Amino acid sequence: MPASLSSDAFARLFQAVHEGVFIGLVGATAESTATLAANPHLRLMFGWADDVPAGDVRPFEPARFVDTQARASFLQQLARDGSTQDYLLRLRRADGSAMWVEVTARADTMPRDGTLRIEAVMRDVTERKKLEDQARDLYHQLLQAEKLAALGQTMSGVAHELNNPLATVLACAERLTGKPLDETTRRDLDAIHNAAERAARIVRNLQTFARKRHTTRTMVDLNHVVRDTLALRAYEQRVANVVILEALASGLPQVFADPHQIQQVLLNLIINAEQAMIGAHGRGTLILRSWHEPEHDCVKLEVSDDGPGIPADVQAKIFDPFFTTKEVGKGTGLGLTVAYAIAQEHGGTLSVASIPGSAGGRGAAFTLELPVGGNSLRMSAPIPARPAPEVPKGTRALVVEDEAALGTAVADALGDAGFVVDRATNGEDALALIDRQSYDLVVCDLKMPKLDGPSLYRRLAVTRPALSKRMVFVTGDVAGTEAERFLEESGCRWLAKPFRLRDLVRVARETVG
Repeated sequence: MPASLSSDAFARLFQAVHEGVFIGLVGATAESTATLAANPHLRLMFGWADDVPAGDVRPFEPARFVDTQARASFLQQLARDGSTQDYLLRLRRADGSAMWVEVTARADTMPRDGTLRIEAVMRDVTERKKLEDQARDLYHQLLQAEKLAALGQTMSGVAHELNNPLATVLACAERLTGKPLDETTRRDLDAIHNAAERAARIVRNLQTFARKRHTTRTMVDLNHVVRDTLALRAYEQRVANVVILEALASGLPQVFADPHQIQQVLLNLIINAEQAMIGAHGRGTLILRSWHEPEHDCVKLEVSDDGPGIPADVQAKIFDPFFTTKEVGKGTGLGLTVAYAIAQEHGGTLSVASIPGSAGGRGAAFTLELPVGGNSLRMSAPIPARPAPEVPKGTRALVVEDEAALGTAVADALGDAGFVVDRATNGEDALALIDRQSYDLVVCDLKMPKLDGPSLYRRLAVTRPALSKRMVFVTGDVAGTEAERFLEESGCRWLAKPFRLRDLVRVARETVG
């Protein structure tokens, strides 16, 4: 083939190829960088006009690199290996916007001054990188959801085992409160009661991320919740030299949420930020910014601090259950896990971004995203405060509870209220008693040996349908599993352990009334 034809074919290929092609000299400085040839697609990629001289089309000059250290690493590899394939760089277009570029190149080192003569093919992979990032974020969200689901299953059993003894302690303490006691005994009894209630609150916090707590949701102004939460921390922030900057957008659409749970999320984020800033600098600035994002029809709240930031390896585990960077005894590692679960339960997200050790001290930023509006969710109705009817004389109740001490306390409380009470420790014993005696009410635990509460209900629904409608269930493990679906389908009243005996008595009276 004649040389002229070969040269023409090469020229046409150079002009037509849909990859950026660069041939030139690249040195340590802008002055030692020069372009020998650049095809039209390279100009298009970087946003240079067609009439820009080829010498000004310099994709590898220092100004084009978002990270100057990345340029040095790229040139070092080319000098060492003589080539590179699909090397990923973050470069700037002519207008200053950033893009991701894959570079396949070969290089020769010029003996005179060490400048590299580079022949490179460049490909804009910004959209592909964006999709990969989205896929990675989705993967992390799914991974986090799997962790929460696994822990939720474990917590289901743990909650039941903890709530049973807590219910017994609270019930017995409540029974003793009504008896004449000396001052010392009453003080000790109050301490027992308060400690048991504190333990019950801890269990409820554990249950939150396992979806074991019923919520009361309403239309909420997120800015209002933010200001109320900041008011709770105003004194601590003032004495700790923490400055609050509010950038809350006016006219935010309302979100359908449980304001107490959202406040729990905010308190956790705010307190964590305070501790990080004070630990690093002895003071700090906390910025709370809210805005509406019409594209996704959501409201976002960012809580950012100027603390030390969060390293990348810690960010990957920050929402994991029981993961904490605090000293032993200073944190349980559940705060952010609970916050993450609350956001997820509300149909939203909680994410973290950080620039640790940055010169500007930008610290960490947590972003809570909640959907605008929302469908009405089923909510557990509070126990009515109206006076309960008196129990007719001779009204019989059967207490089915495998926890002996709790069963005794419940039976005694119902007896004091006017019921004639029998006891059973499981569903089989209960059926035997029901075959011999008529009852007006059955108070039954959900989880029991031999025959559990749901199975007992189904047996009675066939043999004694009227009595099955007068069952009251008590349980230490309610929402999120088969138990919740069963209670919803049966329509029976129920109380979560630990409960107040007076609440149980009121429900029992209403059920037979």
